[in-house]
Amino acid sequence: MGRPKGHHDTGTSAWIKRFAPLIPPGGTVLDLACGLGRHSRYLLRRGHPVVALDIDVSALDKLRHRAKLEIVQTDLEAGEPWPLPGRRFAAVVVTNYLYRPIFPELLNSVEPGGVLLYETFAAGNECFGRPRNPDHLLQRGELLALLRGHMVIIAYEDIVVSGERRAAVQRVCARQP
Repeated sequence: MGRPKGHHDTGTSAWIKRFAPLIPPGGTVLDLACGLGRHSRYLLRRGHPVVALDIDVSALDKLRHRAKLEIVQTDLEAGEPWPLPGRRFAAVVVTNYLYRPIFPELLNSVEPGGVLLYETFAAGNECFGRPRNPDHLLQRGELLALLRGHMVIIAYEDIVVSGERRAAVQRVCARQP
C-alpha cells in the first residue's frame, strides 16, 4: 500500500524512540519504507548504520554523504524478489506502511536478538482519515497473529492516538529469539 496520499512524516515516532534503546549497540537497522527519512536520521544520530529503503528516496539526497547510510530504492509492491536477500539486521523499523506479502521477508530480516519495531494504521482509522481502505488497515490482532510463533512480543498496542491528527494504529516491539 505505500503511504496514504496527503500523509506527511513529522518527527520521530514516540514508539520508535521508546524502544530504540533495545536495538543492539552499533547494530545495522533497516528503515523500511523510510519516506522522508525521519527514523533513518534518528537512528544515525544514535550511532546505528542504517539501510533506508523506499520507492522514492529523493528526500534522502542531503544524507547521501553519510558513511553509515545505505540507500536502497525499490518498489516492494512491484512483484520483484526481496531486494535484500540473505541480509539480517539488528532492527527492522516500519512506520505507516503495510504490504502483507513481504511479512515473511521482514521476519527473516531480523537477526537473532534483534528487534522489530512496527507501527501502522489499523481498522477504525477510516473514522479519522486516510487510509480508509480495509486492505491498507491492520485488522484486530492481525499484527500479533503475524508474529505469533516467530518472535517474542515485548510490547503491543491497538489504540487511537492523538497528535497532529487522530489515527487508529497497531504497533509492536518484538524480539527475534
